[in-house]
Amino acid sequence: MRAARATAVRGTDGRVARGRADARAVATARSRSRARMGGVGAARRVVVAAVNEPAAPNPREYRMATKLAHAKTSVTDPYAASSPPLYQTATFAQPNATENGPYDYTRSGNPTRTQLEEQMAYLENADRAFAFSSGMSALMCVTRLVNSGERIVTGDDIYGGTSRLLAQVVPKVGIEVVNVDMKDLDAVRAAIQGGKTTMVMMESPTNPRLQVIDIKAICDMAHENGALVCVDNSIMCPTFQSPLDLGADISMTSATKFIAGHSDVTGGLLAVKGAELGKRIYFHQNAEGLHLSPFDCWLALRGLKTMQLRMERQQANAMKLTAWLESHPRVQKVNYPGLQKNVGHDLHFKQATGAGSIFSFTTGDVEFSKIVVEETKLHKITVSFGGTTSLISLPCFMSHASIPADVRAARGLPDDLVRISCGIEDGDDLLADLQYAFAVAEARLGKA
Repeated sequence: MRAARATAVRGTDGRVARGRADARAVATARSRSRARMGGVGAARRVVVAAVNEPAAPNPREYRMATKLAHAKTSVTDPYAASSPPLYQTATFAQPNATENGPYDYTRSGNPTRTQLEEQMAYLENADRAFAFSSGMSALMCVTRLVNSGERIVTGDDIYGGTSRLLAQVVPKVGIEVVNVDMKDLDAVRAAIQGGKTTMVMMESPTNPRLQVIDIKAICDMAHENGALVCVDNSIMCPTFQSPLDLGADISMTSATKFIAGHSDVTGGLLAVKGAELGKRIYFHQNAEGLHLSPFDCWLALRGLKTMQLRMERQQANAMKLTAWLESHPRVQKVNYPGLQKNVGHDLHFKQATGAGSIFSFTTGDVEFSKIVVEETKLHKITVSFGGTTSLISLPCFMSHASIPADVRAARGLPDDLVRISCGIEDGDDLLADLQYAFAVAEARLGKA
């Protein structure tokens, strides 16, 4: 085939004709060969049925690592590339002046984005999924499902960006937002029933105190009152937790975190139950231009293939570090559902299969915590989490700084709280790094 093409390119008109004829002959031969193979396959299928051989495995029953490695998609690639093709284009040619093809404009749809969205729907056991330009644009789209005069009930320990959106943006269109301690189910029920609640938004574990919330119980309460439920599942991802299986209507995952996994993408993902809800989400995503770019979708698809491996390694590192912190006299409290002494441990493992790699702790001294954060060498001081390198921060001065100090204090969010996102480094090296930082802080300020 390559020889025929080369002749067609280099030769005279006569050679071109012969080259094309040769190419057609090769293509015809291959087509007939495939047809014969198809016939054999059909015959074999009849024999299989006759001898009652077992049916092929159901892809929905594959374990997570297999689902991540073998993406499920309706997008066809004529070249069967091992890596998903990147359709880095804004527009697509249409079949004619009055008919539309499957894609026309990347804001409305793109094959690379379709592959990411279909894989996320597959991983989340969802009817449909959507890729957004950021986790915040995904959550903003969720709030579009709520009308003026209605109420959103959310937690009092949530990501700072979510808190800012719900406290300073959403109320401008006449939506009431109520923050409540979601560990207190009676308080949650009262908040849901206390107004025209049409949306409940929650996290479990929460960010940054890693509180565990009873997802199923709150979903049941919300649905009894006709409200939808959106769970921010960024800390767990589908690797460790499936909110839709617990009753949620929408699962939001930050693609910035473990999905892409290398701190080089900003994106958000919504996975939803129900065709009608999917239509509503898509309308707002398309109308407001909230989509994730093709290249970022491609990077997220690449990251998904190793997510299970990364998260397992990161979780092992978190277990090592929190076990040491738990016994340190300078540490007042460690927030991590993987520790058996942690409040919420048993509930967490009823609704999740792992504890993840994010934890936080308090020292009772802002200056001590500050020194620890600044003296680590392997833990980068940065917002966000879920990357391959370990990250450390003081949330009250970074990711949650937009929450007023008095509100943080009322919610029990202390300034000395340190949050760590473990990376994939060697666990012993990370532990030695943390021990060194503690030793420096103790040398400067004294031991407990």
